[in-house]
Amino acid sequence: MSIKRSALKGIAVAAVASFALTACGGGGSEAAPSETLDTEEDVTIVFNWWGNDDRADKYEEAIDLFEEEYPNITVQTGFQAWDDYWSSRNTEAAGSSLPDVLQMDLSYLRQYGSTNQLLNLDGQIGTSLDVDGIDSSLLDAGKLDGSQYGIATSSNTLAMFYNPDLLEQVGVEPLDPDYTWDDLNTFITDVSAAGASMDPVIYGSVDYTGTFWFFLQWLVQQGIEPFTEDGQLNFTREDMTEWLNTAEPIRSPVDATYPIARGTQLLPLGGFTVNETASEMSWDNFLAGYSADSGNDNLQMLPIPSNADGEKKMFLKPSMLLSASANSEHPAAAATLIDFLINDPEVGRIFGTSKGVPAVQAQRDAMVLEEGSVDARVVAYEESVAEFATEAAPLPVQGFGTIEAEFKRLGEEFAYRNITVDQFVDQWFSEAEMSVGQG
Repeated sequence: MSIKRSALKGIAVAAVASFALTACGGGGSEAAPSETLDTEEDVTIVFNWWGNDDRADKYEEAIDLFEEEYPNITVQTGFQAWDDYWSSRNTEAAGSSLPDVLQMDLSYLRQYGSTNQLLNLDGQIGTSLDVDGIDSSLLDAGKLDGSQYGIATSSNTLAMFYNPDLLEQVGVEPLDPDYTWDDLNTFITDVSAAGASMDPVIYGSVDYTGTFWFFLQWLVQQGIEPFTEDGQLNFTREDMTEWLNTAEPIRSPVDATYPIARGTQLLPLGGFTVNETASEMSWDNFLAGYSADSGNDNLQMLPIPSNADGEKKMFLKPSMLLSASANSEHPAAAATLIDFLINDPEVGRIFGTSKGVPAVQAQRDAMVLEEGSVDARVVAYEESVAEFATEAAPLPVQGFGTIEAEFKRLGEEFAYRNITVDQFVDQWFSEAEMSVGQG
């Protein structure tokens, strides 16, 4: 285990122990009795996160402030790259020895929370942990069976990015904010037709149906909760088939989608970032990367398409959460650290939108936002779509990473026209039957 100021950087785990899990469904343990922090007792807790050197510097600055305010608490810190981070947590979980506080991703919350690895924070809320400043839908995203196992530090939501400069070149007007999925198909077709004679050729977009989170958002618009409370699928083969066929108008009779072969050739960039597609749907905090990679500071964002009934039913997704170990010997101290990191205004100034838009208004107010900057535009976008963000983010099932990766793989095969819609659906559900909820 790393100690404070000596962060782990990409250390390979020699062997990843199997995650010895108990029941796969439902939440974890009951909340421990409420405990008030003893400011006279000297304690040491461990805090780990994934990220790069820049995030580490920001966390270390924040921890220095925390230790000034709570001199009886020493925080040992460590960080790793994404893959190594989860390998280490998996090994620790097998031995019930997760860090006292850990950065958590929504995709892993059920895997760890439903198997008694994470602290049920209900007993800390109102004593060592204040969550009053967090939007209810964002707070609900960290719950299992109604109990709190993760606290959102920041948020992001889906956006439709578009390039006004390319649209001017091809003579196509931007979409109206109230556009539907059908309107999006028409827009993509029109841009691709107008850009066909240009060098390089300009397309409207990639085939948007190949991204799993877009499918989940569409399900929510249909009034379908993608997953059950006990961590199983709550949609059918027919639902997935309907989703994949949503984009049929941009595939036939003329294929207006950005060529997958060209997209593969450009990796890790893509058609949007090399200015060959006029639009792309993604998470709003991608604006910084899109702007930097494309060399275009004029990229704009719209909300996602509306359903046929005019409803968007968007959700704020935690860009990351903070959780505590169920086996922490100092749960009040762990909760106090989480409270400080999500609520202290100075922490908001330190991080800005580098982890997404801060979940608490006091931290948003503390950010230094230069007019027109990426941070300012992302914050303004989330404020502009707040009225549409009426739903809680779907809580991923155990095995989510596997089924999301399979959806991406099949999306690429489908984009190459190697498989049909029916084959896509059959193969994905075969994988899901083996992966979802398996402990």
